[in-house]
Amino acid sequence: MEEEKLKKEKSDLWEWIKALIIAFLLAALIRFVLFTPIVVDGESMMPTLESGERMIVNKLNYKVGDIQRFDIVVFHAPEKKDYIKRVIGVPGDTLEYKNDQLYINDKKVNETYLQDYKNQIVDGGTLTEDFSLLDYTGKKIIPKGYYFVMGDNRRNSKDSRHIGLVSKEKIVGKASVVFWPIENFGTID
Repeated sequence: MEEEKLKKEKSDLWEWIKALIIAFLLAALIRFVLFTPIVVDGESMMPTLESGERMIVNKLNYKVGDIQRFDIVVFHAPEKKDYIKRVIGVPGDTLEYKNDQLYINDKKVNETYLQDYKNQIVDGGTLTEDFSLLDYTGKKIIPKGYYFVMGDNRRNSKDSRHIGLVSKEKIVGKASVVFWPIENFGTID
């Protein structure tokens, strides 16, 4: 009788150990392969994202699909830090800003996500200074495997205008869900 009880306890213990190992492996898979959290640090993505917001980064999205213009991405920056910015130019694009207006491949492109911010400017200036891709990168066309990224707070953002084009290998994933603070919970564009 005592021997059966001991066998049952060992069996129960082994089941618990297996369950914990499986839970740990699943958590590691989710955290390091599929999704990862990030904290927005700074004002470069305002008003779209606020400093201190916590987001989920989808790491799988770009393994099965392409990076799209205007996606908000997280990437490894030269300072050994992860940045969060918006993709403005994709491979094959020419890019230019004139009078606070984006032109991609010589076509006017509306950035509706910036309109509220532009309306708040009181100093008579522009949100985005005039420039061309050539001015900041020395290239006329974005090469294959590279992206031009910018923060939505154009006056206060360290982005491709400062660090250059971002290679696809440096992009961690797409940031699309704010989970904290809870009152800001939801998807972003």
